[in-house]
Amino acid sequence: MCGIVGYIGTQAATDILISGLERLEYRGYDSAGVATILEGNINCIKAKGKLYNLREKIERDVNPAQIGIGHTRWATHGKPEERNAHPHLDMEKRIAVVQNGIIENYQQIRDELKSKGYEFRSETDTEVIPNLIAEVLKTAEEDFLPRYARLLAAVQKTVNRLKGAFALAIICADYPEEIIAVRQQAPLAIGFGQGEFFCNSDVTALLPHTRAVLSLENGDIAKLTPLGVEIYNFAGDRISRFPRTLDWNPVQTEKQGFRHYMLKEIYEQPAVVRTCLDTYINPNWHADENPDFSPVNIGLSPITDDLEHIQILACGTSWHAALIGKYLLEQVAGIPTTVDYASEFRYSPKPIIPNTLTIGVTQSGETADTIAALESERARRAGLEPKFQAKLLAITNRAESSIAQICDRIIDTHAGIEIGVAATKTFVAQTMGFYFLSLDLAYRRQAIPNSRIEEIIEGLRHIPSQIETILDTQADAIEELAHDFATETEDFIFIGRGINFPIALEGALKLKEISYIHAEAYPAGEMKHGPIALLDNKVPVVAVAMPGSVYEKVISNAQEAKARDARLIGVTTAMNATEAGHTFDDMLTVPEVDELISPILSIIPLQMLSYHIAAIKGLDVDQPRNLAKSVTVE
Repeated sequence: MCGIVGYIGTQAATDILISGLERLEYRGYDSAGVATILEGNINCIKAKGKLYNLREKIERDVNPAQIGIGHTRWATHGKPEERNAHPHLDMEKRIAVVQNGIIENYQQIRDELKSKGYEFRSETDTEVIPNLIAEVLKTAEEDFLPRYARLLAAVQKTVNRLKGAFALAIICADYPEEIIAVRQQAPLAIGFGQGEFFCNSDVTALLPHTRAVLSLENGDIAKLTPLGVEIYNFAGDRISRFPRTLDWNPVQTEKQGFRHYMLKEIYEQPAVVRTCLDTYINPNWHADENPDFSPVNIGLSPITDDLEHIQILACGTSWHAALIGKYLLEQVAGIPTTVDYASEFRYSPKPIIPNTLTIGVTQSGETADTIAALESERARRAGLEPKFQAKLLAITNRAESSIAQICDRIIDTHAGIEIGVAATKTFVAQTMGFYFLSLDLAYRRQAIPNSRIEEIIEGLRHIPSQIETILDTQADAIEELAHDFATETEDFIFIGRGINFPIALEGALKLKEISYIHAEAYPAGEMKHGPIALLDNKVPVVAVAMPGSVYEKVISNAQEAKARDARLIGVTTAMNATEAGHTFDDMLTVPEVDELISPILSIIPLQMLSYHIAAIKGLDVDQPRNLAKSVTVE
């Protein structure tokens, strides 16, 4: 969730640290700070709130230091106040530490250090780390370690005492040419430049400086000096590992003329779908040729062979994509499928069913709850006979992420860097991943005729241009409609049925994430079983009413809401608009589409509506309050 940056080299560290933190703002934070080493002392500057508060302080303190660490904090232990902001120093102010994650046994260590006379200034778990390092350093000379090895050895001993998930960057005034970086269940990457080195919690912050990147693995300790980078494990053994070259373009992280990243990413969705289709659909597959190979180049055998059951684990927007995935896997591939919140799965594990595929869905690949759930599933199935052992698949936008390391296979969604906290293009890309998986399984299991598979693929091929049509023809009307809800509306209800019920859920989530308007979603048929009591002329109702098997039911349920004076907004096809106009007060139209693939279109106007309501209200669309892009704590 939080953001870590570190720099050692020949340039002014503070400028690089602040620009790096700015590139991590999208992750969510409520305070920030930097620490540098200059003339044998640590200079630490912190500020509550946004980075411009920190920058204002720094501009009054010109600092040519060439080594430093920085951090944006999302509060866990302790309120979002300056004294709880990172970096945190030891009692003597000789060691500075920034941390992502949580130290679970911090209270025990804190009590131990207090008994030895250490004093603490913050409420955080992080502050125990620099003080514990300071305590361990006292014995370094007694251990007859050479000076160059002492800080590394002290950090190694310290991290072996810590329990939890954490990433650390550490500097010490007595060792002014070293940064020590540590990864344990929280992402951290090292960047390699010309005579300079970087550490960051997200590789996007490295793009302006280098594309040579090494992602640390769990249990890694890296020592950065002006001469290079050394990697060790927690046992102190030296590890040989080499950086990779990123193929990302720094332009991807710029707004490119759009007012907000979220709007830019909404408009990138046609290109994302095209990339997915080009990557995974076999252009040489035609149903009338009776092909003996799959229409999808997804390469998941053998983990998808002989499946009897699929369980999907996800959080937030990814959970909504998973619900669409469940519909597809059951209705297209014919495989019983369950969807669970990853945060709950470990505490109520399902009965162990043979030949089960477990899918983790996460845009960042670093979602702590999802990773922990997958790891627990592998652990509880370990040692069983082969048909009961875990088969793990990840659907993620980050092929280099932690989840990719623990799963047997991944479906890379190829959505590109997403900066806006509220997921848009990654949701569509995850949903595409489920279409490809279900089509591949349907073909290999002969669950539906090849002719139907070809119809679905042909429909998917039209999706990019159809999204462009929505953006070209509906954007102005949606923005105009948004004005009606930006000032006095306090509640929204979203309804849908079948494969579009998850779209109602996602539409409601988008609205509350960025506009702070309370929104709920229900299966349309459930309204009369309780939620209809909420309705009056102050509560708009959005109904996802795509033509197909449940269209008439949704219209009927919408009319029930209209009878309670609710303002009705319908999401339906342009060809259906005249008929639907008798029911709805306002309509958000999409092109004609097969009901099975309609979710990818029906979500677009709901994304736009949420965006424009938030923008009209003058809210921070890309960095909504209290939220983080990458949720790396449980």
